[in-house]
Formats: sequence, C-alpha cells, structure tokens
Amino acid sequence: MLLASPEDRFIVRSPADVAQLLIAEMAHLEQEHFRALYLDTRNRLLGSDTLYVGGLNTSHIRVCEVFREAVKRNCAALIVAHNHPSGDPTPSPEDVEVTRQLVAAGEMLGIEVLDHLIVGQQRFVSLRERGLGFA
Repeated sequence: MLLASPEDRFIVRSPADVAQLLIAEMAHLEQEHFRALYLDTRNRLLGSDTLYVGGLNTSHIRVCEVFREAVKRNCAALIVAHNHPSGDPTPSPEDVEVTRQLVAAGEMLGIEVLDHLIVGQQRFVSLRERGLGFA
C-alpha cells in the first residue's frame, strides 16, 4: 500500500469504504483495537496504525498519541476506528466523548478527523453519520 504511487492509493469516499477495509480484519478480534488511518488532501490512504489494544471492552486513548504519527506523516486528515469484541457496534458514551476530544485536537492541529468508525461483526457504525461527537 505504501509503495503504491499516489495515483494508485486507496481513496476513501465514504465510511463504507473504510469499513470494507477493516471489517474482515477487526470484526473477530477478542480485544478492542484502536486504529488510525492517515489520509492526504485527496483522501488517499497514506497508511494506518494500530495505536491501542485494550481489554474485552475498553482501551484508554491518549489524544496526543493518535495525532503523533499524523503529524509526522504531514497528513491532511485521519479516520479512527475501533472494534467492539461483543460484535455490537453501538457507540458508548465514552466513544462519543473520545470522538469530541479527537475532533477538537484535530481542529487545533489542522488535521481533520473525518470519521470514527466502530466495527462489529459484519456491521459498523459511523459516528459522523450519526452526528455523534462531531459539531
């Protein structure tokens, strides 16, 4: 993916595009994994990292850690995603609060947080589409 020329990189056009990349990989994980996907100005995927691995139903997120690699890569935007090992992608109040914190930090850094996806078994929820955590 990283070796591809910019013209050949995966372009994110919708939350479903990201979910397509992540569901097969994350839906059956037994612990919560939190990932960041880094995008350029044309929403082409520059790369992704698993930033946290938590317990059965939680992982503690430090906002600065989420943006560290985004700043290094000089990306324009990012999308964060995590799985719910229960298989139910319903957002928790904590998920919404983390999203608010990430959006606020992104605004200060000039890196837009395009979405926060929660992956379940063959399903996902886009917090942006639901209007949760985004002003």
